[in-house]
Amino acid sequence: MRAAVFKDVRDIHIEEVPIPRCGPTDAIVKVTTTTICGTDSHIWRGEYPVAPGRVVGHEPAGVIHELGDAVTGYEIGERVVVGAITPCGACYFCQSGDLSQCAGYEDQWGIIGGWRLGNSMDGVQAEYFRVPYAQANLARIPEGLSDEEVLFVTDIATTGISAVETADVQLGDSVVVFAQGPIGLCATAGARLRGAGLVIAVDSNAKRLEMARTMGADVVIDYTQEDPVAKIKALTEGRGADVAIEALGIQETFENCLKSVRPAGMVSSLGVYGDKVTIPLEPFIYGIGDIDIRTTLCPGGKKRLSSLMNLVKIGRLDLKQLITHRFSLDEIEEAYPLFSNQEDGVVKVTITP
Repeated sequence: MRAAVFKDVRDIHIEEVPIPRCGPTDAIVKVTTTTICGTDSHIWRGEYPVAPGRVVGHEPAGVIHELGDAVTGYEIGERVVVGAITPCGACYFCQSGDLSQCAGYEDQWGIIGGWRLGNSMDGVQAEYFRVPYAQANLARIPEGLSDEEVLFVTDIATTGISAVETADVQLGDSVVVFAQGPIGLCATAGARLRGAGLVIAVDSNAKRLEMARTMGADVVIDYTQEDPVAKIKALTEGRGADVAIEALGIQETFENCLKSVRPAGMVSSLGVYGDKVTIPLEPFIYGIGDIDIRTTLCPGGKKRLSSLMNLVKIGRLDLKQLITHRFSLDEIEEAYPLFSNQEDGVVKVTITP
């Protein structure tokens, strides 16, 4: 089969590789649509380590091609999505409810978190991929929904929405989301779904700020035109936001979250950081401001994906609007720099084998 393989920094290209073999608890899925994620861009730039020769990608929609003997209740040919996080359901972390930190009941993965596809095992930017712990991770696509409508529940939607869940956003809370890339836009949508009373989106890209409004932002701030921290304080009677969400993974936005959240507020960090992050003294109120900082790895498992697809089906979550560019798998070497460097107004791309 053809697959996108990481070879070196800024070198991901198409190679012929064997179709993966199906073990008893696995499924093999034929990919119909996938995408490039921001984490894939970190891999492409050499900012996140994966083994050379790894097939990358972790946001797939497809059809079941083969089922392991231990997998029941599914049929060959059914349309499914599979999450970036593939919990086993049986290890210490899964049994404790921390599915994203799954260690795997086989002990072969090590404690690296439940992100396997395109990380510790071959991923989905390919014609076929293997689903580990398939019983827990195959989520049927509801009838009438296209691949493009549900594709992003596999990572960016579940991740972005998880930011407000981790922060325990309450009805009427003020929430600011720094960076309106795909993850940030989904965090903005999540704040509205959670019942926030004021949703503020910060970015410098006019197209993304416009999209933030359609995703649920009440106020958008172009940080190149005005001081976002001052604006957020002005909008919240000088206190600061109840929750500040970091959705980029750089020091500047992390600091701005600390500066713009109120005392005893919550900083919910989603970004994958490619460099050292430090906590500045004054914005952290010298460690005595009761500020809570939490990180989140996207929730996985078929129940989570099915819940999000139900929101799509009833019209409360529109993810297809994030797609701005479409490529074939053979064009992925062109798609990587375009997406990773935010060229040509890109928000999200689709890749079709």
